[in-house]
Amino acid sequence: MYQIVLCTCPSQEVAKEVAHRVVNKKLAACVNIIPQMTSVYMWQGEVHQDIEQQLIIKTLASKVSDLTQAIEQLHPYDVPEIIAINIDTGNHAYLNWITESLK
Repeated sequence: MYQIVLCTCPSQEVAKEVAHRVVNKKLAACVNIIPQMTSVYMWQGEVHQDIEQQLIIKTLASKVSDLTQAIEQLHPYDVPEIIAINIDTGNHAYLNWITESLK
């Protein structure tokens, strides 16, 4: 099964580092970095607002556990966002490319 994993990062530098590391380790076939989005969230009982970078990570379900561990080791947040979403359907050639990229 294919999955998209979402992860926010505090800076472009961190986002690029995470993206390069997980692709190099074959934990992700592709990582898109969406820069400069505003996040509003509750942390330790207070509402915060920050500029973050959104990672959209394409991978296989079998890689998500190792991917999660890699992100947690690299990420500066105490509780990084790591959310996996199933891909129900898509361009078969693209999905096959994900599989081949992660061998």
